Amino acid sequence: MKFVIIGGGPAGNQAATHAAMLGVEVTLIERDVIGGAANLWDCIPSKAMIATGGAMSYLRRIDGMGVVADEGALDLELIRQRIARIVGDLEHAKEKILQSQQVEVVRGTARMVDSHMVVASTADGERTFEADAILLSTGSRPRVPGWAALDGDRILATQDAYPPRVLPEHVVVIGSGVTGVEFVHLFRSLGCEVTLIVSRQQVLPQKDPEVAAVLEADFSVRGVHLLKGARAVGVDRTPEGVIVRCDDGRAVAGSHALLAIGSVPNSEGLGLGEAGVEMGAGGYVTINRHCQTNLPHIFAAGDLSGKLPLSSVASMQGRQVAEYVVRGHTASHRHPNYESAPSAIFTEPEIADVGLAEADAFAEGRKIRVTKVPFAASARALIDNDSRGFVKIITDPATGIVLGGSIVGRNASELISVLAVAVTGRLRVADIVESMLVHPTLGEALAEAAD
Repeated sequence: MKFVIIGGGPAGNQAATHAAMLGVEVTLIERDVIGGAANLWDCIPSKAMIATGGAMSYLRRIDGMGVVADEGALDLELIRQRIARIVGDLEHAKEKILQSQQVEVVRGTARMVDSHMVVASTADGERTFEADAILLSTGSRPRVPGWAALDGDRILATQDAYPPRVLPEHVVVIGSGVTGVEFVHLFRSLGCEVTLIVSRQQVLPQKDPEVAAVLEADFSVRGVHLLKGARAVGVDRTPEGVIVRCDDGRAVAGSHALLAIGSVPNSEGLGLGEAGVEMGAGGYVTINRHCQTNLPHIFAAGDLSGKLPLSSVASMQGRQVAEYVVRGHTASHRHPNYESAPSAIFTEPEIADVGLAEADAFAEGRKIRVTKVPFAASARALIDNDSRGFVKIITDPATGIVLGGSIVGRNASELISVLAVAVTGRLRVADIVESMLVHPTLGEALAEAAD
């Protein structure tokens, strides 16, 4: 069997290595970076810079722990070198894994010319590949509206900020979703003045209002300016910097503007029409629960599929596509369960959630039990001089099965794994309570909330 994968991000990588282990002949075609542009040119650099900002924030609060320390000086060139090293190491490691599995990696731009034929344009000319199965995993890119003329200098897309050419004096962040609030945290941690344009009445409009409230309170304490109920409609360059214009007539002046208003799928030029693959709204490829398109041997995964835009979800899809390609639909075949996928926001404090949300349960009229424990009651949080946030667990009152939960606080992105396992495995709160967790740790709050 010949399996051709277009796109070497998390979905394509996982599908390639997993299918190769199962004995399939795999060709992976990638035009940019092995590991995925959205991942290695956006996600990883942003988290590396957030880690730098976190170190500076730690220095600013360390006096509360009995240590007198000067605030560290920031070196943008060293940050740039550090990010390049991390990305390079990760790409090299992924390439080595693909080589060890005998996956053929082709550097070039691919398109389908019919439902079983893929052509790759490479530096050495065109190559043609016949395929029994095809996976489309070309990812996404930041959305740039027509009213924003990016220049990489004052008006920035996300990839222009890892790091920016100069540290902004006052950055206006447009977009209050996950990416937007992460950039607010990042730039404020680095000492920049920050204004956030919030189109709704709360940041993170898709998240639990209690969660959003904690983050808004922290932003307020840190001096972040929130412009609520305003939708940006224009960005103008000025001799001093930029002016961001909003639909209600308000305007914000700053030294820089950063766009963080979502993404669009990389579906152009794939030959979807030639192959007969159906598309949905917004340029996403329509798939079923097995990640199949309307043509059973052509699959789509990752951001292109229009499901949760998370690397973890893309990786899961890739593995399960490989299983389906090799084994077909059997009793043991799994399909992605998007409702049990955890997600995290790397602000300060961190935010993470999984499974059923409290607001959704109430909207559906579903009976649930909600328990919440603040980190202010955690010995470890007090030891670390950071007691912000809480653990919230949502359960079925009749069975005690864990349906979901939210965590706001330090290391929430790590702690949510416990609840993710519980949701996926349909564990009861008693299973968490009866697990003896290390003392003193933040994880103890999970057992207390479960109890």
